[in-house]
Amino acid sequence: MYNIFRNLTRLSVTLIFTTLVMAGCNNKPKTSPPPMVPEVSVINVKTEPVTLTTELPGRVSAYLIAEVRPQVSGIIKKRFFTEGSDVREGDILYQIDPSTYETAYLNAKASLSRAEANLPTIRQRVERYKELLPSKAVSQQDFDDAQSALKQAEADVEYWKAAVKTAEINLSYTKVKAPISGRIGRSFVTDGALVTANQPTPLTTIQRIDPVYVDVTQSTNELMALRKRLEEGRISGNTTLTKKLSLIFEDGTIYPYTGTLEFRDISVDPSTGSVTVRLVFPNPKHILLPNMFVRARIAEGVNPKAILIPQQSVIYTQKGEPTVLVVNKDNKVEQRLITIERAMGNKWLVSSGLKTGEKVIVEGIQKARPDMPVKVVELSGGK
Repeated sequence: MYNIFRNLTRLSVTLIFTTLVMAGCNNKPKTSPPPMVPEVSVINVKTEPVTLTTELPGRVSAYLIAEVRPQVSGIIKKRFFTEGSDVREGDILYQIDPSTYETAYLNAKASLSRAEANLPTIRQRVERYKELLPSKAVSQQDFDDAQSALKQAEADVEYWKAAVKTAEINLSYTKVKAPISGRIGRSFVTDGALVTANQPTPLTTIQRIDPVYVDVTQSTNELMALRKRLEEGRISGNTTLTKKLSLIFEDGTIYPYTGTLEFRDISVDPSTGSVTVRLVFPNPKHILLPNMFVRARIAEGVNPKAILIPQQSVIYTQKGEPTVLVVNKDNKVEQRLITIERAMGNKWLVSSGLKTGEKVIVEGIQKARPDMPVKVVELSGGK
C-alpha cells in the first residue's frame, strides 16, 4: 500500500512539472514574420515602327450616273432592256414611234434634191452671161441678177443639207440608246406612254458601279493634327503606305480589295467643319452598292519610334489624367503621368512620359503602391 501511494505521488509531481514547463514555453515573446513583397508583371518599354491609320465614315457612290431622257417627243413603242441588268453603251433601250420623223427626213431629202437639180442650170446661165457681157450682148443688170440667183440656189442647197441632217438626227433619237455602260435601274415609263423632249422625269437611270467612289469626311482638327505630326517629324509620309486604303463594313468585315485616293476637297463644309475625301475602289463582284455606309481605313504614315503599352496598364486619376506604374532601378514603384495619342488595337500609343528600357507594371497593379518595393517578373508574350 505504501508503494502504491509513493508511485502516485511521483506521477503527480511529474505531471505538474511538465505542465509548468509547457506554460513557460508558451509565454515566450512571439516574433512577427517579415512583410511579403508583392509580385508584379512588367513589360520593358521599347520603340518600334508603327503604321498609323485612321478610320473615316463614308458612303459609296456610283462612278458614273446617267439619267436617260428622251430628246424627241412621241409614244413609246417598245422597251428593250430588263430592269436591273447590265447594259453597254449604245444599246437600244426604248423605241419611240418614228413615223413623223421618217416623214420629215424624207421631205428634207426631197427638197435638197430639188435645190441641187436647179443649181447646174443657174450656174450655166451665169457662165454664159459672163462671156456675153464684154460684147454688150447682155446688160450688167442681167449678169448681176444671174449671179444673185446662183448664190440663192447655193444657199438653198446648204439649207436643205442642214435640214436633212437635223431630220436624220431626230429620227435617230427615236431609238433611245444607253449613254454609258453600267447597271440599269427600273423603268419609269411603259409601252404606250407619251414622252416629251428633255422632260424633267428620266425614263430610267444607268449607274456604273465598277469601280465606285467612296466619299468620306475628315474633320479639320484631324487634318491639322496630321499636318502637325508630319511637320514635327513624328511620322513619315510614306506614299506607298498612304495609297493602301481599305474598307470596313458595318458588321466589321474587311472589303477584299484595296482602293486609292482620288482627291481631297479644298473647301470646308461650314455645317460640319469637315472636308470630303474621295476614294476609288474596284468593285468587280458588285458588293459595294450606291449609298452603302462604310468606314475607310486610311494609312497616314509611319511612326519610326512608337511606344505601345497595353491598355490594362493605364490608370486614370480623378481628373481623368492617364498614368502608369513604373518600377525603378531600386525595384520600387513610381507613378508616372503619360500622354496618350490614340488606341492601336488593344494598346495605347504613348507620345510622352515614358522612355526606352523602363519597366511598366501590367499585372499586379492592385497590389502595388508608389514607393513600395516589388518583385519584378517580366510578362510573357509581351501583352
